[in-house]
Amino acid sequence: MTPDLLAKLKPIQLLILDVDGTLTDGLMYYGNSGEVLKAFHVHDGLGMHLLKKAGIDIAIITAKQSDAVAHRMRELGLTHVYLGCKDKRPAYNELKSKLNLQDKNIAYVGDDLPDLCLMQQAGMSFTLKNAPARMHQHADYITQKKAGRGAIREICELILTAQDKLDAVLAPYLS
Repeated sequence: MTPDLLAKLKPIQLLILDVDGTLTDGLMYYGNSGEVLKAFHVHDGLGMHLLKKAGIDIAIITAKQSDAVAHRMRELGLTHVYLGCKDKRPAYNELKSKLNLQDKNIAYVGDDLPDLCLMQQAGMSFTLKNAPARMHQHADYITQKKAGRGAIREICELILTAQDKLDAVLAPYLS
């Protein structure tokens, strides 16, 4: 891990995630009745659990209004869930104020142009291996794994490693 990356990751207290194209592979699945189906990777869910266990908050800000996303976030125990945010900045600023954080304490994961404003504002920005090349130009870190395939777990473990918290949260699984 480079010194610059370590310096950006150490103060992170909140990880904010987009959903489609970050927690999911970005494909849109429609059932015969028009219902939208989404697939979430279990490794990402456990990574988020580990991050929360280490005292790092997680929030979702997504442009879509989705019952599937709301259900999955309830399963994960996330309380900061903002659905249907075409402009994501008000939700970001509300979280920052409510949690008494500065931009340097916030990491943001985005995959496409609607996320660019928050990637530029947050202290640490992530994008995914399979995000458009333009997004790679604006990210502090590009995951090795693809969206919906464990990339969020990769990010969670990176933050935990930088903050020397990974061994502690893994200990119950390894003993």
